[in-house]
Amino acid sequence: MISKTLIITLLLFLSVTLGAQDTIQLHKDGAKFVLYGIIIDGDTLLLSSIDEVFIFPRRKFDSRRDYRRYRRLIRNVKKAYPYAKLAKEKLDEIEANLAKIKSEKEQKEYVKQVEKDLKDQYEEELKKLTLTQGRILIKLIDRETGDTSYELVKELRGSLSAFFWQALARLFGSNLKSEFDAEGEDKLIDEIVILIEHGQL
Repeated sequence: MISKTLIITLLLFLSVTLGAQDTIQLHKDGAKFVLYGIIIDGDTLLLSSIDEVFIFPRRKFDSRRDYRRYRRLIRNVKKAYPYAKLAKEKLDEIEANLAKIKSEKEQKEYVKQVEKDLKDQYEEELKKLTLTQGRILIKLIDRETGDTSYELVKELRGSLSAFFWQALARLFGSNLKSEFDAEGEDKLIDEIVILIEHGQL
């Protein structure tokens, strides 16, 4: 039913010319679009792929407080998630560049420079995260990179730095060794991230 409605709509608003049997050329405002179709019993049907959609059970809340807590979690994940994605991108870039540098001394200098650049660029933004958003970010970094924040610091800056930052995080009630548990305590965060990734939230 949906595909028939789509074809009728396209026919009403666009001039259609049939090319080869497997393509449909659409013309609108001087632009030409080529879509794929199939001819069955003389009828040309549009073939199109649609974006994947994820459907999770409808949330039921016992109270308005639970609903507000859920909305707050969505807001916090939306705030932290872009930084987790950025961490993944930067880590991939750093690893690719480190592979090209042979000298250990030059590698250390490169990591220090990257750290300085990242600090200059993102420190003020990251300071604005709440403690809850910071904890979520630590979990999401593990989700995106496959390594805890502690492991990443240890790998790039050494055990002493990792120990120092872990101790500092502990003072604020966080843990750089936190792992993302998509099937357990972080299941709701994982659902929210999936919905964000697919433009559903």
